Amino acid sequence: MENFLELCRHRRSIRRYTTQPVEREKIDYMLRCALMSPSGKRLNPWEFVVLADIAKIRAMAPCKEYGAGMLETATAAIVVAVDASKTDTWQADGAIAAEHLLLAAAEQGLGACWCHIYGREEAENLVREITGIPANLNVLCVISLGYKDEERKDYDLDKLLYNKIHNETF
Repeated sequence: MENFLELCRHRRSIRRYTTQPVEREKIDYMLRCALMSPSGKRLNPWEFVVLADIAKIRAMAPCKEYGAGMLETATAAIVVAVDASKTDTWQADGAIAAEHLLLAAAEQGLGACWCHIYGREEAENLVREITGIPANLNVLCVISLGYKDEERKDYDLDKLLYNKIHNETF
């Protein structure tokens, strides 16, 4: 990517992946990016569980009726779990770290998609059972990863919702 705007334009939620495995070096790069994400008071309440075991990833796919199908073809996944007892900004901290993962995946030429888990008890229980995440952590999301088996158009800068921007007052 030429710059951050181009990276943002290009990053789209990808839900279908080829069978090519994701190299551990690319995952490690993404994790380093996530570990540098900002967090309230620099408390770093997040934890990451990396999955490359296809059987485990596929076992998480039925965690939700809608919105988890991308786990059927993902060749890697990263679960973002957060310790809510550390800070009241735990959801924002986890979401920022997850977004760092998504942007780093796009930069690495990978497809990725956020699968929201928190607040969906059955989904959280299934992910927790598969990954061994302890009960004191909230499972925020699963980021599916893989090489793209679909192409999505970049965002059109002319079609952005500029009316959502307010200067000085609403």
